[in-house]
Amino acid sequence: MTSVMELPETAMVTLWCRANEARRADGIIDDPMAIRLLDSCDYDFDRFKLSDGRQDLALRALAFDESTRRYIAEHPRATVVALGEGLQTSFWRLDAAGVGHDFRWMTVDLPPNTVLRERLLPSSPRITLRAQSVLDFSWMDEVYPGDGVFVTAEGLLPYLEVTEALNVIRECARRFPGGQMMFDVPPKLQAQLAARPRLWKLLRGDWPRTPFSLTPAELANVNDLVPRVWAAHNLPIPRGRGFLLDRLWRTRHLPLYPHLRRLIGLNLHTVALLALLEFDQ
Repeated sequence: MTSVMELPETAMVTLWCRANEARRADGIIDDPMAIRLLDSCDYDFDRFKLSDGRQDLALRALAFDESTRRYIAEHPRATVVALGEGLQTSFWRLDAAGVGHDFRWMTVDLPPNTVLRERLLPSSPRITLRAQSVLDFSWMDEVYPGDGVFVTAEGLLPYLEVTEALNVIRECARRFPGGQMMFDVPPKLQAQLAARPRLWKLLRGDWPRTPFSLTPAELANVNDLVPRVWAAHNLPIPRGRGFLLDRLWRTRHLPLYPHLRRLIGLNLHTVALLALLEFDQ
């Protein structure tokens, strides 16, 4: 067992929810590497017991998998750059998904996370680890854009300041023509709350603030803020288990859907918006 007490709680709860969903007989995600990783960690996971049965983080992972898989299908030798990856196990799910084994992977994360990934996860000549802040854009120099680039920022951008998050998107669009980027954000109300640190502390305790968010209307006009974005998509969440999430999935083509999703996101702490950006050639 390896102690992971130095990792942020955000990384651990994500792993816990995804692995426990994968253990279920009726689980919505197949993620044996997450189970293996969870069982390798010496951590007090009892604090997350109230999260048993929670689907949102597994649904988020499935949404990222689907968009990444589509891009790799069109660009088999693409590089997937996972920003702030924490203890995600996306590479192994995709490697088993029938999209071939020629795509490459780069993890960009802070040293405590990359050290643990090296220690606990299998190595592969197709995986590169960059132990640095995603805001240090020198990692981009190591990415070959000619075969395609798909950038994921799963659970990352909300924790950046607004200018920082937009700079990450802007620089990816500039450096990776023809590439795509996917990220998720919480409800706008949560970002507005994060702008008031004292109130945030009162209501959310020590949970890290999430100052960055976008409404669907802001996403649709994101090219006003970020040049070289030629298309922006507000993606549906995958189909979930159970009556409530099944009904939400069934209403995805109705005008009420975005409002329902934001409401579900606020109440269940799931993402309010899944964004996929396509960059100019």
